[in-house]
Amino acid sequence: MSSAMDKAMLAMSLDEEEDLPFDIPNLLEYSSCERNVLSLIGRTLNPDCQKMKSLLLDMPRKWQMYGKVRGVALSSAKFQFIFDSERDLNEILERGVHTYNEWALAIERWVEHTTEDHLQFIPLWMQIWKLPVNHRTVRTISDLGDMVGQVMEVAFDPDLPQLQPYVRVKIRLDISRPLKRGKVLNLPAGGSTMVEFDYERVQKRCYGCQRLTHEKEVCPFLLKKRQVLEGISRPAVTEESVVKPLIIKLSDPLFGVLSEEQVGVNPVTGRIKIAKIVLEGMRQYLLVSDEDEKRLRIDKVQRTVGIAEKDPVARKAVLSLEPAPILSNNVNKEKGRVFGYESSDAITWSTKEREGNKEKAEVFKSVSCPMEGVPSSVGQVFEDSGSSEMLTEPFVFNSTDYRIGLSEAGPS
Repeated sequence: MSSAMDKAMLAMSLDEEEDLPFDIPNLLEYSSCERNVLSLIGRTLNPDCQKMKSLLLDMPRKWQMYGKVRGVALSSAKFQFIFDSERDLNEILERGVHTYNEWALAIERWVEHTTEDHLQFIPLWMQIWKLPVNHRTVRTISDLGDMVGQVMEVAFDPDLPQLQPYVRVKIRLDISRPLKRGKVLNLPAGGSTMVEFDYERVQKRCYGCQRLTHEKEVCPFLLKKRQVLEGISRPAVTEESVVKPLIIKLSDPLFGVLSEEQVGVNPVTGRIKIAKIVLEGMRQYLLVSDEDEKRLRIDKVQRTVGIAEKDPVARKAVLSLEPAPILSNNVNKEKGRVFGYESSDAITWSTKEREGNKEKAEVFKSVSCPMEGVPSSVGQVFEDSGSSEMLTEPFVFNSTDYRIGLSEAGPS
């Protein structure tokens, strides 16, 4: 009797605990969207070195907005900062790359419905050094920037004096891809040369694979190489032997119109060659019953794609649907530091920037300041400040460091 009763009670409890989903009512009291409008969503790129609790407490002080913004932990790696004003929110966004504990953060403005690449990109200014004198053009600079990320802006004007031995370009970096250190250029007249890349406001990265997501000591790419060399694991399968899924299948209207090499991901840039919406538009365009009309349309699609593929600007605008980069004659727009590392624990200025600042310091030492209340030598102020940035970038806030006299908010 007791056993039968237990079984009956167990059956009743199982029915009662059926795991049905909870439908959130579409009511104001269930929605926080109104509060989220003035917020930023972000994630740590190296969670092992960026502790969430400390980040939420320290970043408002680092931004000099203590009491004007509050942090919310959404997960162990994802966070939200809610601002009191639109002006403060936009100011933080415009500062560019942000770091915590010397590792970058991916930050975007909140949107109610996110896309599949949400928090996958960061805006970044890169410097291109040793660009050949006969190829200092917007097109060359833009194409080199595209090797690292999608170009958003080119800060270059050939009609103005160029006082820096490098040119600058702003890119949208996919954080899953490495930061390239340079590129070999094959010149039209023969021979080759090497250009070098530096990245502003980026502090730590893996110096094995050049990614922003882990230390060199735990780099999965170096670990894999080491295991292959030691015979622990088998070599990675080469790309040639991998059977990739077809994008254009036999039943696709584009089958026989475009080849597989014309679609998919560009191995150089890591971005799609033809946007999905463009491919879908082509498919709809070819869906006609009249065979003569269909042949004309096939020919038009092939000619249009062929012409666009030969022109880098048209390829991005027509096929990839990437916006044209902004051209700026302000070569120092949003300029930030270039950090280098002599060891894993030491941060130093890049040698190139440091040498340039020393030269400027020597010039300023000889300049007199007759204004009342100002030291007789700017050079003395330079020496007392302990930083050349006071003269080279006056009144410019850098999102990766602090100014003299400000309280530092822990690791940054």
